[in-house]
Amino acid sequence: MNTEYNAGIIGVGSYVPEKVITNKDIEKMVETSEEWIVTRTGIHQRCIANGDIYASDLATQAALNALNDAGKKPEEIDMIIVATITPDMFTPSVACLVQHAIGAKNAIAFDINAACSGFIYGINIANQFIKTGNCKNILVIGAETLSKITDWQDRNTCILFGDGAGAVIVSTVETPYGILSTHVGSDGSLGNVLTAPLLKVTEEEQAKRRVDNARTIWMDGSEVFKFAVKIMEQATRTVVEDIGLTVQDIDVIIPHQANIRIVDGAAKRLKFNKENIFTNLKKYGNMSAASIPVAVDEAVKSGMLKKDDVVVMVGFGGGLTWGSTVMKWKN
Repeated sequence: MNTEYNAGIIGVGSYVPEKVITNKDIEKMVETSEEWIVTRTGIHQRCIANGDIYASDLATQAALNALNDAGKKPEEIDMIIVATITPDMFTPSVACLVQHAIGAKNAIAFDINAACSGFIYGINIANQFIKTGNCKNILVIGAETLSKITDWQDRNTCILFGDGAGAVIVSTVETPYGILSTHVGSDGSLGNVLTAPLLKVTEEEQAKRRVDNARTIWMDGSEVFKFAVKIMEQATRTVVEDIGLTVQDIDVIIPHQANIRIVDGAAKRLKFNKENIFTNLKKYGNMSAASIPVAVDEAVKSGMLKKDDVVVMVGFGGGLTWGSTVMKWKN
Protein backbone atom coordinates (compact mmCIF):
# COMPACT_ATOMS: atom_id res chain seq x y z
CA MET A 1 0.00 0.00 0.00
CA ASN A 2 1.35 3.43 -0.95
CA THR A 3 1.87 5.80 1.95
CA GLU A 4 1.02 9.48 1.42
CA TYR A 5 2.98 11.97 3.50
CA ASN A 6 1.96 15.44 4.61
CA ALA A 7 4.06 18.38 3.35
CA GLY A 8 4.56 21.72 5.07
CA ILE A 9 6.99 24.60 5.51
CA ILE A 10 9.39 24.17 8.44
CA GLY A 11 11.83 27.01 7.75
CA VAL A 12 11.81 30.44 6.10
CA GLY A 13 14.47 32.92 5.03
CA SER A 14 15.05 35.88 2.77
CA TYR A 15 17.73 38.26 1.54
CA VAL A 16 17.60 41.60 -0.28
CA PRO A 17 20.46 43.77 -1.58
CA GLU A 18 21.65 46.70 0.53
CA LYS A 19 21.37 49.28 -2.26
CA VAL A 20 18.07 51.16 -2.21
CA ILE A 21 16.54 53.28 -4.96
CA THR A 22 13.80 55.57 -3.68
CA ASN A 23 11.04 57.27 -5.61
CA LYS A 24 13.02 60.49 -5.30
CA ASP A 25 15.87 58.75 -7.13
CA ILE A 26 13.45 57.64 -9.85
CA GLU A 27 12.31 61.25 -10.26
CA LYS A 28 15.82 62.04 -11.51
CA MET A 29 15.70 59.28 -14.12
CA VAL A 30 12.28 59.71 -15.75
CA GLU A 31 9.43 62.19 -15.84
CA THR A 32 7.46 61.15 -12.77
CA SER A 33 6.93 62.09 -9.14
CA GLU A 34 6.93 60.32 -5.80
CA GLU A 35 3.24 61.13 -5.35
CA TRP A 36 2.41 59.64 -8.77
CA ILE A 37 4.28 56.42 -7.99
CA VAL A 38 2.86 55.96 -4.49
CA THR A 39 -0.70 56.74 -5.54
CA ARG A 40 -0.66 54.24 -8.41
CA THR A 41 1.47 51.47 -6.91
CA GLY A 42 1.98 51.89 -3.16
CA ILE A 43 5.74 51.53 -3.70
CA HIS A 44 8.12 53.91 -1.92
CA GLN A 45 11.47 52.25 -2.66
CA ARG A 46 13.08 49.10 -4.04
CA CYS A 47 16.33 47.18 -3.39
CA ILE A 48 18.74 46.86 -6.30
CA ALA A 49 21.65 44.44 -6.73
CA ASN A 50 25.03 45.79 -7.79
CA GLY A 51 26.29 44.82 -11.23
CA ASP A 52 28.40 41.94 -9.92
CA ILE A 53 25.57 40.44 -7.84
CA TYR A 54 23.30 37.89 -9.51
CA ALA A 55 20.20 35.85 -8.69
CA SER A 56 22.27 32.93 -7.42
CA ASP A 57 24.02 35.18 -4.90
CA LEU A 58 20.73 36.40 -3.46
CA ALA A 59 19.26 32.88 -3.56
CA THR A 60 22.24 31.43 -1.70
CA GLN A 61 21.90 33.85 1.19
CA ALA A 62 18.13 33.29 1.43
CA ALA A 63 18.70 29.52 1.35
CA LEU A 64 21.23 29.66 4.18
CA ASN A 65 18.81 31.72 6.27
CA ALA A 66 16.00 29.23 5.65
CA LEU A 67 18.25 26.28 6.53
CA ASN A 68 19.24 27.98 9.76
CA ASP A 69 15.60 28.68 10.60
CA ALA A 70 14.65 25.05 9.97
CA GLY A 71 17.65 23.64 11.80
CA LYS A 72 18.63 21.63 8.72
CA LYS A 73 22.05 20.92 7.25
CA PRO A 74 22.66 21.41 3.50
CA GLU A 75 23.35 17.70 3.00
CA GLU A 76 19.84 16.92 4.30
CA ILE A 77 18.27 18.69 1.32
CA ASP A 78 17.01 16.29 -1.36
CA MET A 79 15.90 18.84 -3.96
CA ILE A 80 16.42 22.52 -4.79
CA ILE A 81 13.83 24.34 -6.89
CA VAL A 82 14.56 27.92 -7.91
CA ALA A 83 11.84 30.05 -9.47
CA THR A 84 13.32 32.89 -11.51
CA ILE A 85 13.05 34.81 -14.77
CA THR A 86 16.48 36.41 -14.27
CA PRO A 87 18.93 33.50 -14.04
CA ASP A 88 22.67 34.20 -14.04
CA MET A 89 22.99 32.33 -17.34
CA PHE A 90 21.25 29.74 -19.51
CA THR A 91 23.19 26.96 -17.84
CA PRO A 92 24.08 25.97 -15.20
CA SER A 93 20.78 26.71 -13.51
CA VAL A 94 20.56 29.02 -10.51
CA ALA A 95 19.54 25.95 -8.49
CA CYS A 96 22.79 24.15 -9.40
CA LEU A 97 24.80 27.23 -8.48
CA VAL A 98 23.03 27.36 -5.11
CA GLN A 99 23.54 23.64 -4.59
CA HIS A 100 27.29 24.09 -4.94
CA ALA A 101 27.42 27.30 -2.92
CA ILE A 102 25.68 25.84 0.14
CA GLY A 103 27.11 22.33 -0.13
CA ALA A 104 23.82 20.50 -0.72
CA LYS A 105 25.64 17.61 -2.38
CA ASN A 106 22.68 15.21 -2.20
CA ALA A 107 20.14 17.50 -3.85
CA ILE A 108 18.55 17.37 -7.29
CA ALA A 109 18.58 20.96 -8.58
CA PHE A 110 16.62 22.74 -11.29
CA ASP A 111 15.00 26.08 -12.18
CA ILE A 112 11.42 26.84 -13.18
CA ASN A 113 10.02 29.87 -15.02
CA ALA A 114 6.48 30.94 -14.19
CA ALA A 115 7.40 34.59 -13.58
CA CYS A 116 5.71 36.04 -10.48
CA SER A 117 3.75 32.81 -9.95
CA GLY A 118 6.99 30.80 -9.88
CA PHE A 119 7.24 30.34 -6.11
CA ILE A 120 3.72 28.90 -5.92
CA TYR A 121 4.54 26.57 -8.82
CA GLY A 122 7.63 25.50 -6.87
CA ILE A 123 5.58 24.80 -3.76
CA ASN A 124 3.18 22.73 -5.86
CA ILE A 125 6.04 20.63 -7.25
CA ALA A 126 7.65 20.19 -3.82
CA ASN A 127 4.32 19.09 -2.38
CA GLN A 128 4.08 16.21 -4.86
CA PHE A 129 7.59 14.93 -4.11
CA ILE A 130 7.04 15.07 -0.36
CA LYS A 131 3.58 13.45 -0.48
CA THR A 132 4.85 10.48 -2.49
CA GLY A 133 7.86 9.97 -0.23
CA ASN A 134 10.39 10.63 -2.97
CA CYS A 135 11.93 13.49 -0.97
CA LYS A 136 12.04 14.46 2.70
CA ASN A 137 13.40 18.02 2.55
CA ILE A 138 13.06 20.39 -0.38
CA LEU A 139 14.43 23.91 -0.69
CA VAL A 140 12.11 26.16 -2.69
CA ILE A 141 13.52 29.56 -3.62
CA GLY A 142 12.22 32.59 -5.50
CA ALA A 143 15.12 34.80 -6.61
CA GLU A 144 15.24 37.76 -9.00
CA THR A 145 17.53 40.52 -10.21
CA LEU A 146 14.88 42.31 -12.25
CA SER A 147 16.95 45.49 -12.29
CA LYS A 148 19.16 43.82 -14.90
CA ILE A 149 16.28 43.55 -17.40
CA THR A 150 14.50 46.79 -16.54
CA ASP A 151 14.40 49.74 -18.95
CA TRP A 152 15.25 52.57 -16.57
CA GLN A 153 13.91 55.10 -19.07
CA ASP A 154 10.44 53.53 -19.17
CA ARG A 155 8.45 55.08 -16.33
CA ASN A 156 5.66 52.54 -16.69
CA THR A 157 7.92 49.70 -15.58
CA CYS A 158 11.05 51.08 -13.88
CA ILE A 159 9.00 52.31 -10.91
CA LEU A 160 7.73 48.80 -10.19
CA PHE A 161 10.56 46.31 -9.91
CA GLY A 162 13.16 45.37 -7.31
CA ASP A 163 15.63 42.58 -6.53
CA GLY A 164 15.61 39.98 -3.78
CA ALA A 165 15.25 36.34 -2.80
CA GLY A 166 13.11 34.31 -0.44
CA ALA A 167 13.39 30.65 0.48
CA VAL A 168 11.48 27.98 2.39
CA ILE A 169 12.19 24.42 3.47
CA VAL A 170 9.32 22.08 2.59
CA SER A 171 9.39 18.85 4.60
CA THR A 172 7.13 16.19 6.05
CA VAL A 173 4.93 17.52 8.86
CA GLU A 174 2.28 15.94 11.04
CA THR A 175 -1.44 16.29 10.37
CA PRO A 176 -3.30 18.69 10.50
CA TYR A 177 -0.43 21.02 9.59
CA GLY A 178 1.04 21.78 6.20
CA ILE A 179 -0.20 22.21 2.65
CA LEU A 180 -3.94 21.56 2.44
CA SER A 181 -4.41 22.33 -1.25
CA THR A 182 -2.65 23.93 -4.21
CA HIS A 183 -3.92 25.37 -7.47
CA VAL A 184 -1.95 26.54 -10.52
CA GLY A 185 -2.95 27.65 -13.99
CA SER A 186 -1.80 29.39 -17.13
CA ASP A 187 -3.17 31.11 -20.22
CA GLY A 188 -0.59 31.52 -22.97
CA SER A 189 -3.05 33.41 -25.16
CA LEU A 190 -2.46 36.42 -22.89
CA GLY A 191 1.31 36.08 -22.87
CA ASN A 192 1.88 39.16 -25.03
CA VAL A 193 0.66 41.58 -22.33
CA LEU A 194 3.75 41.00 -20.17
CA THR A 195 7.02 40.15 -21.88
CA ALA A 196 10.78 40.10 -21.44
CA PRO A 197 12.19 38.85 -24.78
CA LEU A 198 15.65 37.32 -24.86
CA LEU A 199 16.56 35.73 -28.17
CA LYS A 200 13.51 36.49 -30.29
CA VAL A 201 12.36 40.08 -30.74
CA THR A 202 9.51 40.48 -33.21
CA GLU A 203 8.74 43.59 -35.25
CA GLU A 204 5.60 44.01 -33.16
CA GLU A 205 7.69 43.94 -29.99
CA GLN A 206 10.08 46.51 -31.41
CA ALA A 207 7.18 48.77 -32.34
CA LYS A 208 5.97 48.85 -28.75
CA ARG A 209 9.10 50.60 -27.48
CA ARG A 210 12.56 51.73 -28.45
CA VAL A 211 14.34 49.15 -30.58
CA ASP A 212 17.55 49.36 -28.56
CA ASN A 213 15.69 48.32 -25.40
CA ALA A 214 13.42 45.67 -26.92
CA ARG A 215 14.75 42.92 -24.64
CA THR A 216 13.72 44.56 -21.37
CA ILE A 217 10.49 44.06 -19.43
CA TRP A 218 7.40 45.41 -21.16
CA MET A 219 3.86 45.40 -19.82
CA ASP A 220 0.39 46.42 -20.89
CA GLY A 221 -0.48 47.72 -17.45
CA SER A 222 -4.24 48.03 -17.85
CA GLU A 223 -4.63 44.50 -19.22
CA VAL A 224 -2.42 43.00 -16.50
CA PHE A 225 -4.37 44.91 -13.84
CA LYS A 226 -7.74 43.60 -15.00
CA PHE A 227 -6.44 40.04 -15.21
CA ALA A 228 -4.67 40.22 -11.84
CA VAL A 229 -7.59 41.41 -9.72
CA LYS A 230 -9.91 38.81 -11.19
CA ILE A 231 -7.50 35.87 -11.00
CA MET A 232 -6.34 36.69 -7.44
CA GLU A 233 -9.94 36.40 -6.28
CA GLN A 234 -10.65 33.26 -8.28
CA ALA A 235 -7.45 31.46 -7.27
CA THR A 236 -8.05 32.25 -3.60
CA ARG A 237 -11.63 30.97 -3.67
CA THR A 238 -10.65 27.86 -5.65
CA VAL A 239 -7.97 26.71 -3.24
CA VAL A 240 -10.04 27.16 -0.07
CA GLU A 241 -13.24 25.73 -1.51
CA ASP A 242 -11.27 22.66 -2.57
CA ILE A 243 -10.94 21.69 1.11
CA GLY A 244 -14.41 22.77 2.17
CA LEU A 245 -13.44 26.15 3.62
CA THR A 246 -14.60 29.66 2.79
CA VAL A 247 -12.77 32.98 2.54
CA GLN A 248 -13.97 33.75 6.08
CA ASP A 249 -11.91 30.78 7.35
CA ILE A 250 -8.65 32.38 6.19
CA ASP A 251 -6.52 34.03 8.90
CA VAL A 252 -3.87 35.58 6.64
CA ILE A 253 -3.47 36.16 2.92
CA ILE A 254 0.03 36.68 1.51
CA PRO A 255 -0.34 37.89 -2.08
CA HIS A 256 2.16 38.56 -4.81
CA GLN A 257 3.43 42.07 -4.10
CA ALA A 258 2.80 43.70 -7.47
CA ASN A 259 0.70 46.79 -6.88
CA ILE A 260 -1.31 47.93 -3.86
CA ARG A 261 -4.32 48.69 -6.08
CA ILE A 262 -4.36 45.07 -7.27
CA VAL A 263 -4.20 43.82 -3.68
CA ASP A 264 -6.96 46.21 -2.59
CA GLY A 265 -9.09 45.28 -5.60
CA ALA A 266 -8.82 41.57 -4.88
CA ALA A 267 -9.57 42.15 -1.18
CA LYS A 268 -12.72 44.06 -2.10
CA ARG A 269 -13.93 41.29 -4.41
CA LEU A 270 -13.22 38.70 -1.71
CA LYS A 271 -14.81 40.88 1.02
CA PHE A 272 -11.67 40.16 3.06
CA ASN A 273 -10.28 42.43 5.77
CA LYS A 274 -7.22 44.22 4.34
CA GLU A 275 -5.64 44.25 7.81
CA ASN A 276 -5.19 40.48 7.45
CA ILE A 277 -3.38 40.78 4.11
CA PHE A 278 0.39 41.01 4.50
CA THR A 279 2.11 43.56 2.25
CA ASN A 280 5.69 44.78 2.07
CA LEU A 281 5.78 46.22 -1.46
CA LYS A 282 6.19 49.67 0.07
CA LYS A 283 9.81 48.66 0.80
CA TYR A 284 10.62 46.32 -2.06
CA GLY A 285 8.30 46.83 -5.03
CA ASN A 286 7.57 43.87 -7.27
CA MET A 287 10.27 41.18 -6.89
CA SER A 288 8.50 38.68 -9.17
CA ALA A 289 9.13 35.11 -7.95
CA ALA A 290 10.86 36.42 -4.81
CA SER A 291 7.88 38.49 -3.77
CA ILE A 292 5.79 35.89 -1.93
CA PRO A 293 8.60 34.03 -0.11
CA VAL A 294 10.16 37.28 1.13
CA ALA A 295 6.72 38.34 2.36
CA VAL A 296 6.24 34.96 4.07
CA ASP A 297 9.54 35.33 5.91
CA GLU A 298 8.65 38.83 7.06
CA ALA A 299 5.10 37.84 8.03
CA VAL A 300 6.54 35.12 10.28
CA LYS A 301 9.23 37.37 11.75
CA SER A 302 6.68 40.12 12.46
CA GLY A 303 4.32 37.72 14.22
CA MET A 304 1.48 38.27 11.76
CA LEU A 305 1.74 34.66 10.56
CA LYS A 306 1.82 32.24 13.46
CA LYS A 307 1.27 28.60 14.33
CA ASP A 308 -2.23 27.25 13.62
CA ASP A 309 -3.10 30.08 11.20
CA VAL A 310 -4.82 29.19 7.94
CA VAL A 311 -2.79 31.09 5.34
CA VAL A 312 -3.35 31.52 1.61
CA MET A 313 -0.46 32.47 -0.68
CA VAL A 314 -1.65 33.66 -4.07
CA GLY A 315 0.01 35.18 -7.10
CA PHE A 316 -0.11 35.86 -10.82
CA GLY A 317 2.55 36.56 -13.39
CA GLY A 318 3.83 36.53 -16.92
CA GLY A 319 2.78 33.69 -19.15
CA LEU A 320 0.16 34.55 -18.06
CA THR A 321 0.22 32.30 -15.01
CA TRP A 322 -1.36 32.11 -11.58
CA GLY A 323 -1.23 29.96 -8.49
CA SER A 324 -2.43 29.64 -4.93
CA THR A 325 -1.90 27.39 -1.95
CA VAL A 326 -3.62 27.11 1.42
CA MET A 327 -1.74 25.88 4.49
CA LYS A 328 -2.25 25.36 8.17
CA TRP A 329 0.90 27.00 9.45
CA LYS A 330 3.36 24.87 11.41
CA ASN A 331 6.63 26.86 11.44
